[in-house]
Amino acid sequence: MDKIDDHILRTLARDGRLTNLQLADQIGLSPSATSRRVADLERSGVITGYRAVIDQSKVGLGFVAYVTVGLSKHTKESQEAFERAISQAPQVKECHNVTGVFEYILRVETADLSAYKVFHTDVLGVLPQVNSITSYIVMESPKDLRA
Repeated sequence: MDKIDDHILRTLARDGRLTNLQLADQIGLSPSATSRRVADLERSGVITGYRAVIDQSKVGLGFVAYVTVGLSKHTKESQEAFERAISQAPQVKECHNVTGVFEYILRVETADLSAYKVFHTDVLGVLPQVNSITSYIVMESPKDLRA
């Protein structure tokens, strides 16, 4: 990784749909050198994919909550069982295992509060590993740089 690779990554993070020619123009390299560098970044796993940024409210998912989850047992088996269950829940867009007073932070997206209540009760509420649930409802996101 060097300054040029860093510039490529920052530029693609802003707009992953740039053509190779546009990208080369913006970073100041020839198209062939740019293509080679992007391919190297992909091959090495630095660039893991490209995504569309979707306005979730336009597809019926305007309700967002961050949810902290504490487990009743702090074992590998308990964590693996929780992670398997959460991987099957389409409402969970992100799941992070963290340090601190709880084990997980989830980003949950549903249509509305009513749909979130169903998720809270019928998905999280029935998992035997779950000891505590705290919900933080997103009111607005003045800065969101997730791709």
